[in-house]
Amino acid sequence: MTDTEEVVEDDEVVDEDEEIEDLEPTADDLVEATTPPDPAAAEVESIQDLLVKQEARAEEAEAPDEEDAALLAALAKDERLEPIETKVVPIQATEFVCKRCYLVRHQSQLANKKRMLCRDCA
Repeated sequence: MTDTEEVVEDDEVVDEDEEIEDLEPTADDLVEATTPPDPAAAEVESIQDLLVKQEARAEEAEAPDEEDAALLAALAKDERLEPIETKVVPIQATEFVCKRCYLVRHQSQLANKKRMLCRDCA
């Protein structure tokens, strides 16, 4: 067996110094990064203006529209006038109440008879 050496040529050779120069910030970048922002350019609101705006928003959120209030009153009135048509059926002999999820289940769902747990909770 003979060992052969292969010469690998790179198509593009990049000088490491050129890459580093591209990554370094310029003098303009440094001046821009270290200069504090101009206070006159920024819009500054007084704390009183901010509090007034906050109170106005809170009042708008608290005060429902007249239409909303009328709709809520109508719904509440209708609910009181409707009789309840559902019948409550007591627990059957073939059912149990799971002690963890409190759902009424059929006896076939009983997983732990001692702890009265359904299959989902066991």
